[in-house]
Amino acid sequence: MIGVLLVNLGTPDDPGTPSVRKYLREFLMDGRVIDIPYPFRYLLVNGIIAPFRAPQSAKIYKELWEERGSPLKFYGEDVCASLTEKLGDGYMVRLAMRYQSPDLKSVMSEMQTANLKKLIVIPFFPQYASATTGSVYERVMEIMSDWQIMPSLSMVSYFYQHPIFAKYFADKAANYQKDVDFDYYLFSYHGVPERHIRKGDITKNTCVFGTCCETITEKNHSCYRAQCHETTRLIAAEMGLKPGTFGTAFQSRLGRDPWLQPYTDETIKKLVKEGKKKILAFSPAFVADCLETTIEVGEEYKELFEEAGGEHWQLVESLNNSPEYVALLEDLVKNS
Repeated sequence: MIGVLLVNLGTPDDPGTPSVRKYLREFLMDGRVIDIPYPFRYLLVNGIIAPFRAPQSAKIYKELWEERGSPLKFYGEDVCASLTEKLGDGYMVRLAMRYQSPDLKSVMSEMQTANLKKLIVIPFFPQYASATTGSVYERVMEIMSDWQIMPSLSMVSYFYQHPIFAKYFADKAANYQKDVDFDYYLFSYHGVPERHIRKGDITKNTCVFGTCCETITEKNHSCYRAQCHETTRLIAAEMGLKPGTFGTAFQSRLGRDPWLQPYTDETIKKLVKEGKKKILAFSPAFVADCLETTIEVGEEYKELFEEAGGEHWQLVESLNNSPEYVALLEDLVKNS
């Protein structure tokens, strides 16, 4: 039996303030997410962020919530079921969340009892980042450290370069291009603090936040920022976009420390001033439409764009539970 462990970031169990506060505490107390010494992280998260941010976030989650619950979770459940059907006998496919439920330890305990020959771990993050994929790896290995029998282990670090990935977004974009003549294509990725990127630069002299991310090389192939820029280039190439008609930006910054730039909100204002009135937006760091895509990019940035003078803003949907995503995962499993 081969085990396939699908892992996404996580979501509150319900949109109520207590559940959102619990989720924020678990998520933000991860040392790979907020990488400051534990005592300061504890005070910051439990004394400031979780108490004050939870009520505001709960309101947004209530807007996002559907009859089936959180889209991030039920899309994952759909994909898990479809992949199970595609792979057939001989595979045990399970979905887990890095934070909240279904929690990794419980899901992996079930998989442990299956006496697996091999375990394939696929974090649901197209690009590698220490705060996402790295955190999943760390937790998986921590849990497995107590196992007496270790199956062969394979981990997928990223999959933004898979041909299906770029083609999916290009095909979805084409549906909108039929009706609107867009004058710009903006690719918005979740941001991380610049210090995360510098800490990941094992050469200690590659990362200068400039031309070092222009191409993927042997030195920066695992750099989140470089992978985001490469994701943009791959999708733009699949779409046949001309240079100057598309760009990369980063969203969701928190705190005063510098995060990856350019910032999406500032980029939007700049684009409108340059005369860009019709923008097609992408959020290729997320496999499922969630708070950061549906609300932040789809609604908040649209409002910002229109207030600045823009005319038409459209968000391209994420992979969600599409057949293309299931096919991509099936290929990853069979080639791991």
